[in-house]
Amino acid sequence: MASYSTRVRTDIARWVQAGLIDAPTADALARDVEANDRKSLSFGSILAMMAALLFGAAILIFVAANWEAIPRLGRVAALFAIILGGYVGGAVLKTRDHAAIGEALWIIAAAAFGGSIALIGQMYHFSGDESSAVVTWGVGTALAAVALRSNPLTVAAVGIADAWLFLEGFDYFRSRDFPHPFIAMALVLFAISFWTRSQAARHLIILSVIFYVVMLVTNHDTLQIAVPLVLASVALFAAAVLAPERVDKIVQLGGRLPLHTLLGFLTGLAMIQFELADKSTYDGGFAIASAIALAGIAAAIVLAGRESRALRWLAYAGFAFELAIIYVVTLQSMLDTAGFFLAAAVLLGILALIIIRIEKRMKGPAVQGATA
Repeated sequence: MASYSTRVRTDIARWVQAGLIDAPTADALARDVEANDRKSLSFGSILAMMAALLFGAAILIFVAANWEAIPRLGRVAALFAIILGGYVGGAVLKTRDHAAIGEALWIIAAAAFGGSIALIGQMYHFSGDESSAVVTWGVGTALAAVALRSNPLTVAAVGIADAWLFLEGFDYFRSRDFPHPFIAMALVLFAISFWTRSQAARHLIILSVIFYVVMLVTNHDTLQIAVPLVLASVALFAAAVLAPERVDKIVQLGGRLPLHTLLGFLTGLAMIQFELADKSTYDGGFAIASAIALAGIAAAIVLAGRESRALRWLAYAGFAFELAIIYVVTLQSMLDTAGFFLAAAVLLGILALIIIRIEKRMKGPAVQGATA
């Protein structure tokens, strides 16, 4: 998919050919787009990050494999040398316009810091558990992100926090405590992301919070968790639609807050529908929840679908899910195998027709405006 700047440059050329703007105006617009173009990760940068992660893993595995053969002082010195060399070397390379390699070295240093916590803790028999080690690793990475104002390190800190949430939530550490501190971690990291200018970290944090809410269902009544999630999602969606510039100035998500709120809305209603599915034969709650979900999907497409293709596709996926769960819960007892395939074909055909009509309607005004 072409980037925003590429599409704007194409539009500028088309406007010049159509006589809508003159050449000086086109040059001024092109220069403004170039000056404000948000630099994205290139393929080389992605490869550099992957190489950094593999290199960091190789170093840690090599040190661990030869742990007993290396003198104790040498072990500690080697680990700290990797950490210091990664952070200092990365900073030097960033000042010399080698940002991708510099960020990769910072990732290596962060990985080495995590490995050193485990290895040194084992060597000196420090008290503590795996959960505390992961939290310490995340705190250290977050502090490094703040000090170096690093976007990738912020994302790495969020990833470590997510790993702690997953492992703690599924009782990998055998602590039996639900990871409620994750919300505090998320708030701190969300604040850090503004300092480090990491929009990717903010997106990941919001998705992580939705996952945290889903995990809460294991310890609480479903409706107590899902209903507030649905209501909060609706409120945030309304705010993002009614005052998009003001809201995005606060959250700085590139106008994608409606996408996240739609995901939260669909997630909350899915949990409600699963909870009420067994009662569908004698309780109208499932039908009401399904109707709310379909109405919310339609409202999201109408109110915010024109500005976001990703939101439209999420809405289509949600609509398909609703068709499937409604069939499974309410119709499966009425149809045999052949009837199921017939119903599936009809439902998919209806879904395809709806998507085609919506896409044409979304593109229609833009095309007419361009040719007017």
